[in-house]
Amino acid sequence: MNEEQRLEGQQVESANSSDKKSAKDYSKYFEQVITAPSLTEAKKRGKEEVKYHNDFAISEEFRGMGEGRKFYIRTYGCQMNEHDTEVMAGIFLALGYEPTDSVTNANVILLNTCAIRENAENKVFGELGHLKSLKLERPDLLIGVCGCMSQEESVVNKILKTYHQVDMIFGTHNIHRLPNILHEAYMSKEMVVEVWSKEGDVIENLPKVRRGKIKAWVNIMYGCDKFCTYCIVPFTRGKERSRRPEEIIQEVRQLAAQGYKEVTLLGQNVNAYGKDLEGVNYGLGELMDDLRKIDIPRIRFTTSHPRDFDDRLIEVLAKGGNLMDHIHLPVQSGSTDVLKIMARKYTREQYLELVRKIKAAIPNVALTTDIIVGYPNETDKQFEETMSLYREVGYELAYTFIYSPREGTPAAKMEDNVPLEVKKERLQRLNALVNEMSLEAMKKHEGQIVDVLVEGESKNNPDVLAGYTSKSKLVNFVAPKTAIGKIVKVKITQAKTWSLNGEMVEELEPVEVQ
Repeated sequence: MNEEQRLEGQQVESANSSDKKSAKDYSKYFEQVITAPSLTEAKKRGKEEVKYHNDFAISEEFRGMGEGRKFYIRTYGCQMNEHDTEVMAGIFLALGYEPTDSVTNANVILLNTCAIRENAENKVFGELGHLKSLKLERPDLLIGVCGCMSQEESVVNKILKTYHQVDMIFGTHNIHRLPNILHEAYMSKEMVVEVWSKEGDVIENLPKVRRGKIKAWVNIMYGCDKFCTYCIVPFTRGKERSRRPEEIIQEVRQLAAQGYKEVTLLGQNVNAYGKDLEGVNYGLGELMDDLRKIDIPRIRFTTSHPRDFDDRLIEVLAKGGNLMDHIHLPVQSGSTDVLKIMARKYTREQYLELVRKIKAAIPNVALTTDIIVGYPNETDKQFEETMSLYREVGYELAYTFIYSPREGTPAAKMEDNVPLEVKKERLQRLNALVNEMSLEAMKKHEGQIVDVLVEGESKNNPDVLAGYTSKSKLVNFVAPKTAIGKIVKVKITQAKTWSLNGEMVEELEPVEVQ
């Protein structure tokens, strides 16, 4: 599965803005609020700076700010960004704003951005260009850029220089400051830039507007300390900061009480959870062991780093129950030499040994992964090692990417010496293997009866319902709409490369008419 396929499954300037914004020298101001990524400095990060706050509240001076106003948030990137959007939407509602699904009648437009790939950045800049005419028509419209791109010096400089229709830029560490940022944007004649280079504290009790009532995301930690050479996340999201176990457990209990059927625990490096908690020996394994006792049907987590996937976590996952038998375990490359250049801190052999342990403990596990092709200095032989590892592990799905340098990362200083046509050819060959093995894994389900969490109507046919198995396989089947939000039994009748067709094999209890 390539990036476009993955993204598909998931789902300007005012008349007087140049007068009021171009006169200011932003360069000095910019230097005060953010510093360029530095690997040396970032690796010195300590844990003493992180503070826990349980007292988030909307200040009285900001209450009612949004009365008669509407907000629109467009989200790019990963589940963490989606969850950040849920928090920002919650803050907007607490301020009195109403949501809208159209930029044309929004009073505030936020672009919550992703910095992982250049393509994502280009989409944001393109959207800012489209919004320029809207700003000209409605000078009172506020436009903001937030999220991971806002933590990149080059991006902020580009916005300051070129996109004067933007009113606010803020980063990932200070979402809780949204009421203050909005207030300043309304009052100021200059672009409001609040991008903290400081790592960020852990803020609890933030309001959230969750997407739907079936599945929920729960942040258990923030940031990453791995510093893979291709990745900007340690700079845009900061160091690893774990939430306290009691806060997470309470949040999941509340979701269970509200009728949610599935919770996904989120973290940039989710299985490093707890390593920064002082005075306790409590990691993801211990957390999952506590959460599995809560009366909620399904619990998942993402995304893992193989280096932190320990024996305790495997032991707990093997207990099954509401802990799902699907693990996303990014490998990135099957070559030890390439893994070393990537600073992944494990070898091909160590990764395969981890897979062996997981399969021994959880025989029916479904493994999926991420792979980058065309990394600097990757040879044909090293790429073949990735192909052979893919077959050896027996992955059921992979998100595949062509390497492209990200400014600010160590890899950006390396010579990008694999020709684009070679990268494309390798990606094409890898995707052919991914497709082949995905279909092979799907065919194993034909004739089986599986539990499906029904999420809603199929995107292609409103008369067909769609949902996911415990192994994260998409299933389409005909059933009454009353099945939505429930876990039902479906017999698989046909396997496709990316989905399954089936028929429901149980009668639903009739819905009482009030």
